[in-house]
Amino acid sequence: MKQVAQNYKSGELSVLDVPPPGCAPGGVLVRSLYSLISTGTELMKVGEARLSLIGKAKARPDQVKKVLDSVVQQGAVNTYKKVMNKLDSYTPLGYSLCGVVVEVGAGAEEFSVGQLVAAAGNEFALHAEYNWIPINLCVPVPDGVPAEQAAFSTVGAIAMQGVRQAEVQLGETAVVIGLGLVGQLVVRLLVAAGVRVFGIDTVEDRCRMAEKAGALHCSSADEAGIAVLERSLLEASNGLGADHILLAAGGHSNGPVETAARLARDRARVVDIGKTRLDLPWNAYYDKELDVRFSRSYGPGRYDDRYELEGIDYPAGYVRWTERRNLECFIDLIAREQIDVGSLIAHTFPIADATDVYQQLSSGVLPGVGFLFEYPDVPREEKVQPAPRVERTAKATAGAARLGFIGAGNYASSMLLPHLQKNEGAVLAHVATNKSLSAANAQRRFGFENISTDANAVLTDESLDAVFVVTRHSTHAELACRALESGKAVFVEKPLALTDEDLDRIVATADATGNNRLMVGFNRRFAPLLTDLRDRFGNPGGGSSARYLVNAGRLDPSSWYLDQDKEGSRFAGEGGHFIDTLSWWLDSPPTEVYAVPGPDAGDVIISLRFANGSVGTISYVGGGNARFPKETLDITGGGRNGRLDNFQQASVWTGRRPSTRKARSIDKGQRVELERFVAAVKSGGPMPIAFDSLIATTRATIAVDRSLATGKPEKV
Repeated sequence: MKQVAQNYKSGELSVLDVPPPGCAPGGVLVRSLYSLISTGTELMKVGEARLSLIGKAKARPDQVKKVLDSVVQQGAVNTYKKVMNKLDSYTPLGYSLCGVVVEVGAGAEEFSVGQLVAAAGNEFALHAEYNWIPINLCVPVPDGVPAEQAAFSTVGAIAMQGVRQAEVQLGETAVVIGLGLVGQLVVRLLVAAGVRVFGIDTVEDRCRMAEKAGALHCSSADEAGIAVLERSLLEASNGLGADHILLAAGGHSNGPVETAARLARDRARVVDIGKTRLDLPWNAYYDKELDVRFSRSYGPGRYDDRYELEGIDYPAGYVRWTERRNLECFIDLIAREQIDVGSLIAHTFPIADATDVYQQLSSGVLPGVGFLFEYPDVPREEKVQPAPRVERTAKATAGAARLGFIGAGNYASSMLLPHLQKNEGAVLAHVATNKSLSAANAQRRFGFENISTDANAVLTDESLDAVFVVTRHSTHAELACRALESGKAVFVEKPLALTDEDLDRIVATADATGNNRLMVGFNRRFAPLLTDLRDRFGNPGGGSSARYLVNAGRLDPSSWYLDQDKEGSRFAGEGGHFIDTLSWWLDSPPTEVYAVPGPDAGDVIISLRFANGSVGTISYVGGGNARFPKETLDITGGGRNGRLDNFQQASVWTGRRPSTRKARSIDKGQRVELERFVAAVKSGGPMPIAFDSLIATTRATIAVDRSLATGKPEKV
């Protein structure tokens, strides 16, 4: 299918041929008819992508701070890889469309194949021929509503949420500053609500368009224009001024917020809908005690994964107007002809011309505010076909292990795939990702022969020798079992499983199939500086002790790691690294764990006993300083001490003075780990970590949460 994408690093816009998404549970697969171009949000993103790296940094100072913190913890090289991976990737455009349902996922049976729907979401309602839409971002379109008008629904919901935040009442006055697409819709909604509307914009045609839609008077943004509008406003409001100022403007000028204070009455509401500069003039806002409010996108539910992805609605008695209800309301206004959208459509373009269209919009040569992409007309009965299976060819596989990937997110793209791409013993043969552009990114950057949006395409690809599972934690056990059943070698990123039941299933699958060629991404034991430290330390035998401090840091509030009900605890997701490292160093499996919670949510302090009598502690804490090293390991035993400082420096005390070695960059062992795995796949030899060790480490990791729940030591 065709999809519009932009490379954020270079700024290049493309119309790509990518595999269509699958139809996941909780949503519907929609064939697009029309998608709306947001001349505000999208052109801002397009312009930002064309900035230099310094320009991008100035535009996103919040991200610069995260990068600087990461340099301290992860090292300059690893941070650079992660940043470049994010920048040098195709990113989607679009968030408002109308289309036809072609497939219904489990839990979305309220929709039916062939139904006309409007859809929202900057991760879902994209400029693409097919999109998977979750149920709370999709609404039916009534008979009689033209599809091209229904494509305005998302931007209409944005305008509607701004009007709701203003809490307008019949007979009040409002000034809309910025009469682009959102501003024009705000004007129409206010007029429909019985509000007397005034408008301001730098483009005269937009002012006249708003007046045709019912605004009493609109003027230019210069002093003369504002003065004329102010006189008209005061006359209409009996000298009070505007009850509401709605900011639908963008840009870096502080003029809109200054004008708002000038035109507002005492204790008026100022609602920011667009992304405008907000250096509030304190005296002006204080003197009138203005109520400044923000309007967050389409309405309540936005940025809440439980609402948007899991379909959990808010009760109407508590949240009357969610983003889905706003979408429904806007479509209903169109259906009852209480709001005019058709007059806003300036041009409709075929999706194939998207690159030229954005160029024209950026240069300002296209007049108007409403622009649509149109998609090829195909029969409603069309079914999206999965990617064809690829058979092994002798020329492509001679002497190399053919690898398939399920998932190609940031970790895989920055820490695994670059090493495998350079490995002459490996061929990157097939990648499957949930999102079409993720697969296209992986193919462009790493040369995958085939791409898909269906994990089954990789699992059933008979040309593959090994499958990598690099997906979210809750999917690992299921995919690992299916990959083992296919007879392939399997590499699973940690954790291998989140529950004992899932782990038991993996063990049973290995026993039933005779295939235990399994590897988990416990890479620390392969880190060059750590293996060198262990060699210099020597084998102390039983009775050693180890202390591992992990300065995990705080998670971003939007991180999926916080979804503990589905993805397990934070330690369950990462803790296997540290238990495996101690088990490897002490050359003994863990037999007992005792865990107590730390002061912050997610913190845990763990004591471990090992079969040879050694003991270890892991302090996994998130409340430390972001610039403090992430990992510190101390070892004691046999009259010796060893210390690893964040894979940057390692010291051993065996005599009167310590012996210290430093690394040029932080290397946590991924390269060596992958070399060992590929070599084992090619030779048929043992996996880099014994199967029993992988199971013991995973059981100990799972036992940590059990110990936290019982408050008692737990056997492994």
